[in-house]
Amino acid sequence: MTNKDYLGGGLPDIPKSFWTDSTVLPEFPKLDNDIHVDAVIVGGGITGITAAYLLANKGLKVAIVEANKLLNGTTGHTTAKITAQHDLIYDELINKMGISKARLYYEANMEALNFIKKTIDRYQIDCDFSTQDAFMYATTEEYKQKIQKEFNAYERLNIDGELVDTIPLDIKVENALIMKNQAQFHPLKYLKRLVQNITEKGGLIFEDTVAVNLETGTRPTVLTRDGAKITADYVLACTHFPFYEGLGLYSTRMYANRSYVLAAKPKSKFPGGIFISAGTPTRSLRSVTINGEEMVLIVGESHKTGQGIDTMKHYEALKTFGQQVFGLETIPYRWSAQDLTTLDKVPYIGEITSGQPNILIATGYRKWGMTSGTAAALLLCDLVLGEKSRFQKLYTPSRFYVNPSLKNFFVENANVVSQLIKGKLQMTNLNPSMLPNDKGAIISINGERKGAYKDTEGKLHIVDTTCTHIGCEVEWNSGERTWDCPCHGSRFSYTGDVIEGPAEKPLQKYDHKMIDNLTSEDSGY
Repeated sequence: MTNKDYLGGGLPDIPKSFWTDSTVLPEFPKLDNDIHVDAVIVGGGITGITAAYLLANKGLKVAIVEANKLLNGTTGHTTAKITAQHDLIYDELINKMGISKARLYYEANMEALNFIKKTIDRYQIDCDFSTQDAFMYATTEEYKQKIQKEFNAYERLNIDGELVDTIPLDIKVENALIMKNQAQFHPLKYLKRLVQNITEKGGLIFEDTVAVNLETGTRPTVLTRDGAKITADYVLACTHFPFYEGLGLYSTRMYANRSYVLAAKPKSKFPGGIFISAGTPTRSLRSVTINGEEMVLIVGESHKTGQGIDTMKHYEALKTFGQQVFGLETIPYRWSAQDLTTLDKVPYIGEITSGQPNILIATGYRKWGMTSGTAAALLLCDLVLGEKSRFQKLYTPSRFYVNPSLKNFFVENANVVSQLIKGKLQMTNLNPSMLPNDKGAIISINGERKGAYKDTEGKLHIVDTTCTHIGCEVEWNSGERTWDCPCHGSRFSYTGDVIEGPAEKPLQKYDHKMIDNLTSEDSGY
C-alpha cells in the first residue's frame, strides 16, 4: 500500500508520520551478547537519546537499547511544539501543589526549551527551529473564565504572558492567553545529530532489542527477550511506558490517550504562532515545511486508547475543522500518537521506587514530550552523576497527593475494571466471511471472541483479542490497522505483535492451517 496524492483535502490511505518519512536515520545492530556499561538507557526516543548524549559527554560508557527502531515511537509522531504552555495547568498546579512547585514546573520546561535551542546553536543543526508565541484560546464562556484564571496564575508565577480578545486565525474566540517566546522544530533532524554525537563519544546503540525484565541489585541487569543481558551501574527506563514497573504500580497510576494529526496544505496563509484550544474537542495548530512548501499540522480528537469511535472519524473531524479555518488543498500525511497521563498531570521522573537510586524512570508526559522529555533527561543525568536538582521533588515518582491523586486513582482504576468487564461481555455475530478486504473487526468463532483483519489482497489474519498484560479485550483501530487495549493502552499490529506496552507478549496468532480449520464450513461459527 502506498499513499496517494490526495487533492481537495482527501485523506491518505495509510498513516505515516512526516517526521519519520523525511529523515534518514542510521541503523544499528541487535544486541546478541552480554555487555557491561556505566548506564543503560532503555528506549530510543527524545528522553533516552538526550540522556545518553548528556552522560556520554560526561565521560560515561552508555548503551541505548530500543525495541524497534530509534525515534519510531511517540517522538516520531509528535506535534513537535517546544513550549511550557501545557494546556490549562498552572492554575491547577497552584491549587494542588502550591506556588513554588507550579513555578518549578514552568522553569523545568523553559530550561528544556533553552537547552534545545543552545544545542541547536552549538552544532548548527538544520532542524527548522523557529521561535513562536504560543496561543491558548477559548470558544465558550466556560473556558473564557478558565483562561482568565490561567492568566491570573501566569501573573502570580511571573510567566511572560498576555490576555487578548482575538487570535490571527479565522476562529471566533472569547479570549486567548499568549505565552511568549516558545518554539517549534523538526524533532528527528535535531535528535539525529545527538545520535551522531553519542556514537562519536563511544556510546553503544542497539535496535530491535526488547527489554523484558530487570534483575535488581548493586549493579542491575536488563534482560532482553532474546537472552542477551546488559549490566550497568544505572538503568534508565525511558520507554514511554516503563518496561519494568517494580513495585511502582505504574499501570494503575497512568492512563493512555491517543490523538490524531493531519499535515495539510492550506489555501490561506498560516499566520505564524502555535495554537491550542482550551476545552474539548482539542484543536492544535502549527506550521511545518514539507518539500519547500509551508503547510499546517492540524491536531486533536484525543480519547483514551481503545475507547474512541471509529478512528477514521477522528481524522475526518480534523479535516472538517481545517477546511473551515483554512480551506485545504492537499493532505499528504496523517498519523496518530499515544501519550500517558499521570494522576496529577505531572510526569514521573526519578527513582522507580523510593530507595532504588540506580533504577530511574521517566514517563507520563501528557502530550508535551519535547520539553518534558528533555527536562527528564536533564534530571536523570543529575541523578546519575550525584548532582542535586531543584526539580527532583517536583517530579519524584513516589509522590502521592491525596487530592487529586487519590480520587483520580480510584476513577482511573474503576475505568479499567469497567473496560475489563465490558470486553468480556461483548458479543458479536460477525464471522470472517463477512469481512471485506482491508477491514478488521471483532468476530465470533465457535462462540469465542476473536479479532480478524482481511488485508488488501484478501488474506485473513486472526488473533485472540485478550491483551497479554492483564487480560482486557482489545478493540480494532481502523485508522491505524491495530488492536488497542482500552485498559492500559497496549497496542498490537494486526498480526498480533506488540507495538506499545505495557504488554510484553504478542496476542495469540492463528497460522494458516488453524485459520482454514476455524473458517471451514463445519467449524460452527
